[in-house]
Amino acid sequence: MSRLKWSDALSLGMPGMDDGHKTLVALLDLAHEAPDVALLGHWRNLVRHTANVFEREDRWMNASRFSSTHIHTTQHKVVLQVMHEGLSAGESGNLAPIRQMAEELGQWFAMHSQSMDAALALHLRKTGYDPATGVLSMPDEIALQACPQA
Repeated sequence: MSRLKWSDALSLGMPGMDDGHKTLVALLDLAHEAPDVALLGHWRNLVRHTANVFEREDRWMNASRFSSTHIHTTQHKVVLQVMHEGLSAGESGNLAPIRQMAEELGQWFAMHSQSMDAALALHLRKTGYDPATGVLSMPDEIALQACPQA
């Protein structure tokens, strides 16, 4: 399986999202490259950063009333739970689950980013939600999405 590398195909055109995603990809690459002695530290950094990225996206979804919030946040929770299980295994001396997760996480992330995160980015642009300030400049768009016949 080929490893995930940042490319324009992963860019969503939203600096607040793209910057977090670029760092996630870079941290995942460090975990791939890490010798056993350094793997746990790199994985811990990746888990921490991923939790921050997911928390921020979850906040944006709730603030902008994104219609797919439930499924998107559930996926975040499941992935973080699995990453934490890998961390626990690694802390117990078993690095194999982390190595396996590092292989699979890149593929999952590329699909997640290009589907769920792309839909969120489109929604944020459509509603005028500014992730940096939390200001929603076109709240009528949300009302129209909730009641299309309006």
